[in-house]
Amino acid sequence: MTATSSRSASDDGGSREAGVPLYRVRGVTKRYALGATRVEALRGVSLEIGAGEMVAIAGPSGSGKTTLLNLLGGLDVPDEGEVELEGLDLGRLGESRRTRLRRERLGFVFQTFNLIPVLTARENVEIPLLVAGVGRRECRARAEEVLEAVGLADRLQHRPDELSGGQRQRVAIARALVHRPAAVLADEPTGNLDSETGEAILDLLAEWNRERRITLLVATHDPRIIGRVSRRIELRDGRIQTDGPPEEAA
Repeated sequence: MTATSSRSASDDGGSREAGVPLYRVRGVTKRYALGATRVEALRGVSLEIGAGEMVAIAGPSGSGKTTLLNLLGGLDVPDEGEVELEGLDLGRLGESRRTRLRRERLGFVFQTFNLIPVLTARENVEIPLLVAGVGRRECRARAEEVLEAVGLADRLQHRPDELSGGQRQRVAIARALVHRPAAVLADEPTGNLDSETGEAILDLLAEWNRERRITLLVATHDPRIIGRVSRRIELRDGRIQTDGPPEEAA
């Protein structure tokens, strides 16, 4: 085992060693029970993802896209193999340590937005900061700053049911970005949006990836997204079929 992968589970994230990829995945297998049947969602997957990449994880339904995204996000752990984030083996961390790592280093964007309906746009965006113990004044200032950056400065006090689908997704993106994560993981972020709104969301994500060097990992089968990324990982039956620039992977 390398010195990097042997770091103890008590080490904190955010102190990545020079030359270490943001993600390193080695021989990962993940199984789920489906009634009396055991299904292998991932089968011996290995890959590396560098800081600042914009990656699409593509493939048909059941190919393992969401499972891989959940493992990269520390929402689940592999049955076999290793998933390292900034040199830390997520499978060796306890749940509380993985929760802390998610809170501090990762942002999540979901197809269904997952906003709290009784809170305003600003209050929804403040949540990651409040959980991290940031003071209320700073929470408010940073939430307003990022909402302005995503074009919602005039919607701070609006609740989700007062916003369009595109505006709600922008709030969700602002929430994912407000704590300045190393990576944002998005699961079908344009799935519930019309074409024009979806393009605007893609423009926004690409801008933050380009200008702020936030790594962006998107599980999708949307060709609009796949055409915008620098790398496409195609999954089939739980295995990587192709991995490279979109035109080569296609």
